[in-house]
Amino acid sequence: MKQLHKQMSSKRDEETIPMSQSSPYSPKTLKHPRSLPRSLHYLFREQRLLFILVGILIGSTFFILQPSLSRLGAAESTSLITRSVSNAAVDNNYPPSKMTFNYGGGGGKTGRVPVGIGRKRLRIVVTGGAGFVGSHLVDKLIGRGDEVIVIDNFFTGRKENLVHLFSNPRFELIRHDVVDPILLEVDQIYHLACPASPVHYKYNPVKTIKTNVMGTLNMLGLAKRVGARFLLTSTSEVYGDPLEHPQKETYWGNVNPIGERSCYDEGKRTAETLAMDYHRGAGVEVRIARIFNTYGPRMCLDDGRVVSNFVAQTIRKHPMTVYGDGKQTRSFQYVSDLVEGLVALMENDHVGPFNLGNPGEFTMLELAEVVKEVIDPSATIEFRPNTADDPHKRKPDISKAKELLNWEPKVSLRDGLPRMVSDFRNRILNEDEGKGL
Repeated sequence: MKQLHKQMSSKRDEETIPMSQSSPYSPKTLKHPRSLPRSLHYLFREQRLLFILVGILIGSTFFILQPSLSRLGAAESTSLITRSVSNAAVDNNYPPSKMTFNYGGGGGKTGRVPVGIGRKRLRIVVTGGAGFVGSHLVDKLIGRGDEVIVIDNFFTGRKENLVHLFSNPRFELIRHDVVDPILLEVDQIYHLACPASPVHYKYNPVKTIKTNVMGTLNMLGLAKRVGARFLLTSTSEVYGDPLEHPQKETYWGNVNPIGERSCYDEGKRTAETLAMDYHRGAGVEVRIARIFNTYGPRMCLDDGRVVSNFVAQTIRKHPMTVYGDGKQTRSFQYVSDLVEGLVALMENDHVGPFNLGNPGEFTMLELAEVVKEVIDPSATIEFRPNTADDPHKRKPDISKAKELLNWEPKVSLRDGLPRMVSDFRNRILNEDEGKGL
């Protein structure tokens, strides 16, 4: 066996010796570079040149047509945006010329941007956005192309004010009470959440002041966390029963701290204090607007405010209720003017506070006469005792807003009241809503 094994081994060695003596094995031989004539012959023979020419033709066609396609797409998008903005303007009584854009979001200088030119789309929270003023503000922000999140607990807000936006992908509605914290990623916060009419804020005064204090704290905390700009809608009620006429922003007010209205008056004063403390102590960008009497479509029918009271009572053929002798004065601004002022303030670099109101002053009896002219000349007036802490005079000095915000109201009472009457008449006669609290 050993001898057989040696013979087989010697045969294998003899077979492998020639292989080892030959040159090393290469799996792929090196190709010699082709000469230019040989390459050209290859192109023509295999029809590669035809494919090259076709590719050049396709590429040239694309680069020639691409700029014109871009211009066409831009024109279509401009037309689409223009139509949507125009529709929003018609639906919400905003003049189309007013539906303009501002550069930037959180800060920076303000500039007019024509419709269709690109601007940063902002993500904006509007607390109380289902209410009277809030819903009009939401329409404005959606109309200019922003994403809007509405937070509302529907104590005074109505879903009907926003139902036309439910199918819009840039709109979101959250049922939430601002007394409880909420976490969102946003660029701007419009804080409107709080009952604003005497009937509503007196209904639960403790809840009213909690909304003003805790709600404002929560929204300011959110603004601090995410670096958002914060706008507080304060009120002319911070002036109380003023001893200065007209009221400037430098006037500190004459407020009863323990009266029936103090839950609202002092609550808003505290909210302003919180906003300024967050601004000075935490560097939060804040804006403060002091809103005077505002009227327009979507107001609650029986909310105790004088314009809505007079209009609803006259349409229902009831006497108009005048408290006291009717010589108290108020100033009335149309809601679209207020919305323009709020947006101008948010986009500006000034903290405020700013008075936002119409300096046109009317007594209650003069207002009743205007309502009679617009609705029913045969309407009557019924006098009742005046309510507690009712201010005798109220008129804003808006020189600061004119100078720094380039804002002033455009719609007079006689022009704006018919628009509100049309809305109230439809809701009262067709829906029979708004029986009050």
